[in-house]
This record gives sequence, C-alpha cells and structure tokens, in this order.
Amino acid sequence: MILDTNALSAFADGEPGVRDAIANSPGPYLPVIVLGEYRFGLMQLRDAARRMEWLHGLVQQWTVLEITIETSMAYAEIRGVLKRNATPIPSNDVWIASLARQHGISI
Repeated sequence: MILDTNALSAFADGEPGVRDAIANSPGPYLPVIVLGEYRFGLMQLRDAARRMEWLHGLVQQWTVLEITIETSMAYAEIRGVLKRNATPIPSNDVWIASLARQHGISI
C-alpha cells in the first residue's frame, strides 16, 4: 500500500481503519513527496521534535519511494491523460500516482 499525506496523518493519529489497512497490505510504501509534505506540516506543531523523531523511526522501517527518471515518464503520461480528460489533480498527487504506477502498487 502506498500512502498519501492524509493516510500518513491518519496512521500517525492512530486511526484503526488505516492501521488495519496497512497491516493487511504489502508495504507500506512512503513516497518522498509525502515525507516532504508531512514534515512541512509537522514544522507547524508545538511537539514537532517528538513527531519528527517518530517519523525518522518510521522511515527506517518502511520503504521510501524516490523519484527517478522512470517516475518522471509516468508523471508525464498521467498528467497528459488528466489534461486531455480535463480532470486535473494536485501536482503532488500526480507524483504519488506516478510512483504507484512505476512500482505496481495500488493506491
């Protein structure tokens, strides 16, 4: 399972549905984009240091997906389809979908 920022936040907050889904799926996989978005959000919190430490431990256990040339090819294809269909989505979500496609992971 590949997580977006909302799913990572729900996992961090202990939401049982998300924790169960992660426990019963291959992975979990964290896109580097999600790590950036989540870290940015943590920087706004009073307990940022504690949350950053938690995130550091999580990154050691889970697979982090990096952007590569292959990812950029999937990104261009997905953006092209979205544009042709007039169904744009946020750019970071396209990167996450591109990593999912590249690695054959369900979203």
